[in-house]
Amino acid sequence: MHRFGEVILSQVQYADTFEVKKRPALVLFEEKGNVVVLGITSNLKMGGVSLTKEEGALKNSVIKLNYIFTISEKMVEKKLFSISEEKKKQVREEFISKIK
Repeated sequence: MHRFGEVILSQVQYADTFEVKKRPALVLFEEKGNVVVLGITSNLKMGGVSLTKEEGALKNSVIKLNYIFTISEKMVEKKLFSISEEKKKQVREEFISKIK
């Protein structure tokens, strides 16, 4: 079972194409075999919450709060690492501020 704060490597199908790529993502929650995640990008010009190499990322990256998608648990290749409690709090607060 995947939990909030895990950074995973998963197969992701893009909405505008049929292409499937391996991408990192931050787990929001898992329920009944579906995993809801936020996309992560190394394009630092994108908005979101920063994620540094010191925190476990391969490259300095951004957790994209505006890129939410659901994947099957079977699309998850592996867990990479978990973010800190402080970073979880930041993600929660910034995500909630977007939906107010």
